[in-house]
Amino acid sequence: MKHGRAVNQKVNRKLMVQSQWQQIGSMQFGPRGDPFKKNRPTLSVSNDGNVPSLSMEPDMTVANLVSSSPQTSQSRRSRLAAAANPVLPGPSTSAVAVGEDSGGDVACITLANAHLRLDVAPTLGGGVTRFDWRNDGALTPIFRRCRHVAADTQPNQLACYPLLPYSNRIGGGQFNVAGRRVDVPRNRADEPLPIHGDGWQSAWQVAESDREKVRLTLDRRDGKPYAYRATQIYTLDGPTLVVALEIENAGREALPFGLGVHPFFVRDADTELSAAAGGLWLSGDDWLPVRHVPAPPAWQFGVAYPLPETMVNHAFTGWSGQAAVVWPKRRLSLNIAADTDYYVLYTPPGEDFFCFEPVDHPINAMNLAGGASENGMTLLGRGERLTRTFRFTVERTGLRSMPGARGSKRRQ
Repeated sequence: MKHGRAVNQKVNRKLMVQSQWQQIGSMQFGPRGDPFKKNRPTLSVSNDGNVPSLSMEPDMTVANLVSSSPQTSQSRRSRLAAAANPVLPGPSTSAVAVGEDSGGDVACITLANAHLRLDVAPTLGGGVTRFDWRNDGALTPIFRRCRHVAADTQPNQLACYPLLPYSNRIGGGQFNVAGRRVDVPRNRADEPLPIHGDGWQSAWQVAESDREKVRLTLDRRDGKPYAYRATQIYTLDGPTLVVALEIENAGREALPFGLGVHPFFVRDADTELSAAAGGLWLSGDDWLPVRHVPAPPAWQFGVAYPLPETMVNHAFTGWSGQAAVVWPKRRLSLNIAADTDYYVLYTPPGEDFFCFEPVDHPINAMNLAGGASENGMTLLGRGERLTRTFRFTVERTGLRSMPGARGSKRRQ
């Protein structure tokens, strides 16, 4: 009987997590109908109907991901329950990045070692077109592959691209710094606001490359309002991809700068994410942040959760800089480390990818209370530089528990 009760408790816990995602997906995010307003003072469990409740195991943190926790996996029964109660797709924030099955005509640089393969397209924003794990000769995609590598490839068809000199949207296309107004022009026809800077839309130059490392440079000294020089270095270090970004203000005036990366991860039915965060910005219909709230239990990601089937497109705050993506059926995990305090999570419903974007500032940081410097950005004078480093480490999850893995002692 004890075994039967344990199984029922495990199934109920899985169904609870799935139910929370469904409830959150039906909520209206924005200044009206704030679903978190009764739970703002603390992160305690709430049963008031506004915040889905969840019992968190005290030892299930990002720092202790080696713990084996069958309570957080998504079972066949929970998936059937989710199918019986579908969640309507949310709005799309940009062109869906699905790629196309066609040949390419853009030269790529391929880095490879015993563990990884990385393809980089310098002329396509210095972006990644392919990042694979090498296992016994077979290549398994970690980033969603770009299937259309050509001159007309759109940035959102890439596997990853850099975010500079800022990340995400700028409200109204303007901000104030040192008492002066700075106007930032739109940079995409399908976006009403400037987004992600212009590094992802520029052709980078190859400064040097070898089998496991490539250094790219970008000269935007004629850019307006942001005049800058940037360097992007991709390095394969065993099972780890290291992405290093550096930017230098080449303009006359001091401006707030920020950096990040925008990878598109492979997503399957049981993909899980752990990325503990203390808070998040709720957004309005234009996806600009309107209110900062403590992360509710179902959104804290302190334990590996199945990805939501609803739309998420929010900036999370109070991040430790450590995260993990787990693919249980593929027996793979990816540990992410960054010297940033924020990330943006984007989960478009029905797609085979999701985005986890480590960044050093939230969306529209320049126009939030306190200004850019109080919200993660760095004010650079002429000739001053900012650097950030992002590490992606792939590991097999098998008989032994590994960091980011869900454990291996499974009941046979």
